[in-house]
Amino acid sequence: MSRTRHPVRWTALGGILALAVAALVSLMLGIVRLNPAETFTALFTPEHADIQAATVIWSIRLPRIVVAALVGAALAVVGTVMQAILRNPLAEPGITGVSAGAAVGAVAGITLGFSGTHQWGIPLAAFAGAATVALVLLGVLRTRRDLGPGTIILVGVSISALAGALISVLIANAKDDSLVRSAMFWLAGDLELRSWDHVLLATGPIVIGLTILATRVRALDALALGEQIAATSGVNVARERTVLLLVAALVTGAAVAVSGIISFVGLVVPHFLRLLVGASHARLLPLAALGGALFLIVADTVARTAFGSVVVQTGVVAALVGAPVFLALLLQRSRA
Repeated sequence: MSRTRHPVRWTALGGILALAVAALVSLMLGIVRLNPAETFTALFTPEHADIQAATVIWSIRLPRIVVAALVGAALAVVGTVMQAILRNPLAEPGITGVSAGAAVGAVAGITLGFSGTHQWGIPLAAFAGAATVALVLLGVLRTRRDLGPGTIILVGVSISALAGALISVLIANAKDDSLVRSAMFWLAGDLELRSWDHVLLATGPIVIGLTILATRVRALDALALGEQIAATSGVNVARERTVLLLVAALVTGAAVAVSGIISFVGLVVPHFLRLLVGASHARLLPLAALGGALFLIVADTVARTAFGSVVVQTGVVAALVGAPVFLALLLQRSRA
């Protein structure tokens, strides 16, 4: 037992330290560069800091970092959960089409004017879209038990293509150009101009959803071994799959509502952590939340600082890392 806990403890401590360093570096870097002393002063005693530095930290960079941490944690945990439910190591919100469904809901909410009438209009619409896709995946699992795990990925690709077509129709029929510009954000996957309002919108659903998922680690361990083993272990397979997929849809919808579609976070982070701490979800879920937050903060910092005057979205940087990993895993499964 001590040998198992040892790598988990050090992985967690290392992740927390890396997360703190990544957040500090992200606070310092940008068009207005700050040194560590200026950053700490503006962060902890803003009344004694330079006005510009305090404004940059508290109004621009810190809310963006918090949103990145929330979204990264959400996507990494949901990816871990989906890989267990679908018994496919390639599953994650972007690849299975759940993020695309959330984006359809968000774009529909924007183009139909929900964003101007109700604060929770866009998140609720995103959740509805994600939940619809999750229920489709659940229906496929229930009606075609003979299908292999890889088929779910093909279903996700089909759903993503359909979602893209629906988004094109919604954008083409938007009432004015401002709605089109707002809707295009959801396709880019970026954290530009994130504010404390976005933090408020995302925190509740993501924290509640991740807490519920954390209480289902025993069911996740059983489902990852197969339906028959889960059933003989006393797990109600149908109920647990439904609950887990709907909660995953809630978390994904909240994440997409404030960041747009960012893929591959839920693919890269869980696979890296399994190499370090094994497959137990009691260890994987909290570390996935930590690793996802770290991954997306770093990706967002790179996106806004490493390319000079070239505009690069956060989702692009995540894809530059995730796409090769996805291809490597796919080729590895093909050889197996």
